[in-house]
Amino acid sequence: MKSLETRWAKSVAVLAVTAMIASCSIIPRPGPNKREIYAGSVQKEGDAFVVAVNDRVTRATAVVPALGFDDKFKNAGQLGSDTIRPGDILSLTIWENVDKPLLGPEGQVAAILEEVQVDGAGFIFVPYAGRIRAAGNTPEGIRRIISAKLEEQTPDPQVEVRRAAGDGATVSLVGTVGAQGVYPIERPTRTLSTMLAHAGGVTIVPEIAQITVLRSGTSGKIWFQDLYEHPELDIALRGGDRILVEEDTRAFTALGATGTQSRVSFFTKDLSAIEAIAQVGGLLATTSDPTGVFVFRNEAEPVTNQVLGRSDLSGAQRMVYVLDLTKPNGMFMARDFVIRDGDTLYVTEAPITTWNKTIAAITGTATSADTLSSLGSL
Repeated sequence: MKSLETRWAKSVAVLAVTAMIASCSIIPRPGPNKREIYAGSVQKEGDAFVVAVNDRVTRATAVVPALGFDDKFKNAGQLGSDTIRPGDILSLTIWENVDKPLLGPEGQVAAILEEVQVDGAGFIFVPYAGRIRAAGNTPEGIRRIISAKLEEQTPDPQVEVRRAAGDGATVSLVGTVGAQGVYPIERPTRTLSTMLAHAGGVTIVPEIAQITVLRSGTSGKIWFQDLYEHPELDIALRGGDRILVEEDTRAFTALGATGTQSRVSFFTKDLSAIEAIAQVGGLLATTSDPTGVFVFRNEAEPVTNQVLGRSDLSGAQRMVYVLDLTKPNGMFMARDFVIRDGDTLYVTEAPITTWNKTIAAITGTATSADTLSSLGSL
């Protein structure tokens, strides 16, 4: 009787082991294996294009964020440090070479006009000279305009124009700079780079610093490094400019048999697949499959058509790029393939790892079967 029960217990254990082998889903693993990823390709009636990375693919996908200033920013000339702006208060002194002057009482050669404020539209009013454009001009320029208008009514007038109050043109700096605040545009700080230096420079890693300039309803953004590598981007500033310095917010997700499984921020403007792998601790020597490095991405329509050599695809497409690091040029392909914002880097486990897990599970189940058999013999 006990022999029958023992055989029954062992039969149950064998059935359990068989079920385990038949169902891979119960073997712990970080995600799909290569076979399952390829099974989801369009070629096999899936919904993603699986593409092996080669030189043509790396060229077609080497797209980095297009940052820069348009011509309105780059063609703006430098402001003088004494440029007048709306809200400034001017002081005017006018000398006339006549006994009966236009602007003062008889016998007084100088007329002083204190606190002449530049209105919101940028104009001032001077008696007998009329409404004069002051904003954007200099005290010297305003002096010449007033002199020319008064010459028509009084001989050889002498005019002095001074800024009595107001900072002239100013800009505001916020974000990761040494000292946030409002700064006047002065002779040493007329350009973007000199103003940043005046504010203490950027306080984050330069490789991931981005600078945004907002001006009159428009904006431009550049990489901090490009500011020094491309002199044409060191634009002249304008009164009212708002300058924002911030850290690059791009990131990719690392999953599978890598040293780290998490969302990882970019540490440089251009990030290659090999750098991304290194950034997460590399491939796990005991578990990862170097022939199964995948990059999942929603690719834009023009790039997708170029990669696949087609012209009929419309809209963003799901792309799975495959890197095989065991090939002679595999490391070069990984070095040249550009990782982009939102990418998922996934490394599959080596087949031997899955086999070892299966054996371990079977061994554990066999031990359980022996336990059941022992219980059945009691």
